[in-house]
Amino acid sequence: MNLPRLVVAAPASGHGKTTIATGLMAALSRSGHRVSGHKVGPDYIDPGYHELATGLPGRNLDPHLAGEERLLPLLLHGAAGSDLAVVEGVMGLHDGMLGTDGYASTAHVARATHSPVVLVVDVSSASRSIAALVHGMVTFDTSVRVAGVILNKVGSTRHADEVVRALEGTGVPVVGVVHRDEGVVAPSRHLGLVPAEERDDAKAALDRLAARVAKAVDLEEFVRIAQSAPPLTGEAWDPVAETAPHTTEVPSQRRVVAVAGGRSFTFRYAETAELLDALGCDVRVFDPLHDETLPEGTSGLYPGGGFPEVHAATISANEPLRHAIAAAVAAGVPTVAECAGLLYLCRTLDGAPMVGALPADAAMTPRLTLGYRTAVAPEEHLLAPAGGRVTGHEFHRTHVTPAHPEAGLTVAWTSAHGPAGFASPTLHASYLHTHWAGHPRMAARFAAAVHALPRGVEALAGRASRWSSSGAARNERAPRIETTRQRLGDDEGRATDPLRHHGDVEATDGLVDLAVNVHDGPRPTWLDDALRGALDHVGRYPDAREAEAAVAHRHTRPVEEVLATAGAAEAFTLLARARPWQHPVVVHPQFTEPDVALRQAGHTPRHVLLGHDFALEPDAVPDAADLVVVGNPTNPTGVLHPAWALRALVRPGRVVVVDEAFMDAVPGESASLADARLPGVLVLRSLTKLWSIPGVRAGYVLGDADLVADLRAQQPPWSVSAHATAAIVACTSDDARAEAALRATQVAQHRAVLTDGLDALGVRHLPSAAPFVLAEVGAGVHAALRAAGWAVRRADTFPGLDDRWVRIAVRSPEVARRFLAALEVVLQEARP
Repeated sequence: MNLPRLVVAAPASGHGKTTIATGLMAALSRSGHRVSGHKVGPDYIDPGYHELATGLPGRNLDPHLAGEERLLPLLLHGAAGSDLAVVEGVMGLHDGMLGTDGYASTAHVARATHSPVVLVVDVSSASRSIAALVHGMVTFDTSVRVAGVILNKVGSTRHADEVVRALEGTGVPVVGVVHRDEGVVAPSRHLGLVPAEERDDAKAALDRLAARVAKAVDLEEFVRIAQSAPPLTGEAWDPVAETAPHTTEVPSQRRVVAVAGGRSFTFRYAETAELLDALGCDVRVFDPLHDETLPEGTSGLYPGGGFPEVHAATISANEPLRHAIAAAVAAGVPTVAECAGLLYLCRTLDGAPMVGALPADAAMTPRLTLGYRTAVAPEEHLLAPAGGRVTGHEFHRTHVTPAHPEAGLTVAWTSAHGPAGFASPTLHASYLHTHWAGHPRMAARFAAAVHALPRGVEALAGRASRWSSSGAARNERAPRIETTRQRLGDDEGRATDPLRHHGDVEATDGLVDLAVNVHDGPRPTWLDDALRGALDHVGRYPDAREAEAAVAHRHTRPVEEVLATAGAAEAFTLLARARPWQHPVVVHPQFTEPDVALRQAGHTPRHVLLGHDFALEPDAVPDAADLVVVGNPTNPTGVLHPAWALRALVRPGRVVVVDEAFMDAVPGESASLADARLPGVLVLRSLTKLWSIPGVRAGYVLGDADLVADLRAQQPPWSVSAHATAAIVACTSDDARAEAALRATQVAQHRAVLTDGLDALGVRHLPSAAPFVLAEVGAGVHAALRAAGWAVRRADTFPGLDDRWVRIAVRSPEVARRFLAALEVVLQEARP
């Protein structure tokens, strides 16, 4: 069989495989090709984008899950009726299961399917060295044919020309040059990309991406490479043939299997439904966010993978459906719950009531569980006989307590990682994702149980759902919140000068505080001990030299390049007075104290607004600027500017000030300039936010010794208190760095709950790297939230923003979900 095909791979994760592969699928589809999209590995999210791009179901090719012998049959099956197959790789080209010499890698699948490879290479941080990288990819394993290269994230035409010239010696043609375009990068969260089903803007973003790729990539050459793939032999995968050995006869009367879908349950392999259809089952999708009843005649339940943790408040509020599912499981309706489905069947998820069919509770954790598994059923259950062996994978940041049954149910699986999951003759619930195309016996066992369900049981579940959706249960899901559309007045503490307005003004008594960007967790014991110990030194004037020495050690700088300050706010005052600035520039929207300090010192700062999606555009800053102030990550947008953009601001005779007050909340402090020691660059740090000590004004400045000396000359004596000195010393220690890394990870996880909830509500927000999120909720919503008991930071006091925007501080998942539920009601009432 002639099937034009190729694999889109990369040297490593993060080079842009998904963006480019999806864009190619969309561009080729729009040019008249019928394209089938495939993904190497177990990933569910990328195939969702492939389906959006091609109009055909996204498919997975995974030797571990489905068996190497099924790779070609599954490829042929998925590509049936197509004239071109595009396979997106996973991780780096040769990266597979650890300790297996590349088993289940992209290269493994390319060899097994005899497919040429096109490499996507991020060239943003190199030029000629890219040729050495590609040469290594070409020669490392000659059984894999690298037939082309797409250069991604190119900075300029000169940059591209340099890379292309260097690649000429490798013999690998460049088939595309894609420049930086943040507008076509899919948003991500705690488990990777946000699924296409959860993005209201996914179609529009895909249209932009398709146009971008069609312009940047030689589509004709790309198709020619695909057509160079040799013919394939063998038969396409057939669900009827696969299940025939495992069933005696498919009943003529079909039964309904209800499959969870919608925004909260997006993970399932396309072949699952095809196998069930071949086994006499009608798959019908229900949405746990909105549907209050199960499909009529439900005889089997399949809540698979997804993100119920993101939508827990809304799922929990759908009490009628929770009761219906609980009744169905209790009545013996065969139920298979994978990962997200396991969470859904628990009693609670992060404290929110769930179905309650399992004697367990689930919660988010900082730790990611990820990896392939080989598991064995210790006892016979719904999906496997005793001793039955399956392959699968786990991918989650939640934990279930207890992890396996203490009584009643049996353990679903045992593996090298121990016993896990819950099982019975009619129930299977575990974290293990399995691909039923590789284990058709599981599909057959489930379908047999569905067909064996006594008639009338499905009606019992239906009556339970209709009963639950009537009366008070439906009406008590969420309290009605009275709102007002009036703006804050001066009598509510609003400063007359909008530049002097800060979040603490918003956080008045009686309101839940999402306005102040201070970490809401407890302080570490070692920090409290240090602050208490400072009382022993308050009887003499403070000396900040110990603090400056600790900071110098932390950032590997001479102590002359460090100035301890009473928070970042004092640093701006010292900066404004340090030199006779002629053309100061403040990049907005950002923290407004630099403006205030410069005006008080007699300067007139010029404002330069951030560009598309509030990204920093260095060329927008006038050449005459002798002082440039920019935040990173910026308050209030949360945008993390790349280091190259900040470095591009540096000029002879210019001072660039980077406010990194929230950088310690960024995992790995990526894009920080604190350790860079660049001429003319000052970096400001604050310790009050991440360490929950706003009452202790503690911060510091890093930079050229001459610049630091100019600031020091403006500083009043003893401005850094004994407590601030103690805090700086404690918070720059090795113990503090380890604790900061943990806190930064937790901030990112908690922020994901907030941003994913905003996505679910259709609220536009900026991709944030900070402990807050800037969201466009609409005019009047800020005041309405206050009336509902919630304090968020109004944003119209920041130059470049208006009253449609609010800044929302990151809080615990429980608080975030309560806020999202309140916001949903406010938004509903705000609609005409």
